[in-house]
Amino acid sequence: MNAMMRRAVIATAAVSMALSMAACGKAGDDKKSSDKAGDTKSIGLLLPENASSTRYESFDKPFIEAKVAALCPDCKVKYSNAEGSASKQKQQFDTLIAEGVKVIILDAFDAKSTQSWVKEAADKGVKVVAYDRLATGPVAAYVSFDNQKVGELQGQALVEALGAKAADANVVMINGDEADPNAALFKSGAHKVLDGKVKKVVYEASGEWKPTVAGQKIGTAITSLGKDGFQAVYSANDGMAAAIITQLKSSGINVPVGGQDAGIDAIQRIVAGDQAYTIYKAYKPLADSAGELAVNLLQGKDVKSIASSTIDSDTDKGIPAKLLEPKVVNKANVQSTVIADGLYKVADICTGDYAAACAAAGLK
Repeated sequence: MNAMMRRAVIATAAVSMALSMAACGKAGDDKKSSDKAGDTKSIGLLLPENASSTRYESFDKPFIEAKVAALCPDCKVKYSNAEGSASKQKQQFDTLIAEGVKVIILDAFDAKSTQSWVKEAADKGVKVVAYDRLATGPVAAYVSFDNQKVGELQGQALVEALGAKAADANVVMINGDEADPNAALFKSGAHKVLDGKVKKVVYEASGEWKPTVAGQKIGTAITSLGKDGFQAVYSANDGMAAAIITQLKSSGINVPVGGQDAGIDAIQRIVAGDQAYTIYKAYKPLADSAGELAVNLLQGKDVKSIASSTIDSDTDKGIPAKLLEPKVVNKANVQSTVIADGLYKVADICTGDYAAACAAAGLK
């Protein structure tokens, strides 16, 4: 091969290599561009637990999925449940971000622990909708019920259940998990009503949203106060109320017990006379609002038409918020609340053991 031919071969090889490198560079740029764009068709949904309440799997998840599908038919909801573990929820959150999800609906198991990860998400352009309880960190929007009002309704319903005996009644309070900011609001609202209307709160402890813990705590109260040492029990939710009622029955104690969440088993206990009341927080409007907020954020739209008020967290001010109104459910208004709203059918509530009680309550 002469010198001229060698130079031609080298030149051809150089051009070929340059074109190959350019092609590789372009492919890499496309991947980086795609990674940066993220997943614009998926919304993350992280719910906190499934042990103390059946509502998350039965109502919140399917309602949110249905609303997202209605507003964005080609969108997908990527769902995980923390099963009562803050560390597991953090892993689920990180996985969603790694997958490029740009909007996450987060019902934090431990709202106080979320500040750093919500901030990290925000720094990466990921919007977080705080659902049901207010997470710390720069969340883009918040939807829940007026949780101070929930506590007030719980307290008032317990006073009404005691009737004329309220002024002389000692009350046991089994509160929610102290890591949950909603639990503090429920407790504060309940005290606002109970303090001054009952004789005294004689025992108070956290049931940690765990029925087994609540059962243990009411057992301690019975041991320390005696069977006649209290006349009513405030339970922050229905799951704990179920365990409390079981423990009271086994000890031969019959006093009013209230709860929250309007689970179907709680409605059955109310009809049967075992539970005095629950608090009905209509899941569908809550879930629908979360779905609307998430889709708006995913599509770059303003959320203030949905979240028209604001709220402050421990870390951030002026968070766009939508707060819904809770309702008390007792035996007198089961028909006009959870049945009228289509949450449950009479046939769902009035199964075997509850048929006679339903008939006596006039449910039809």
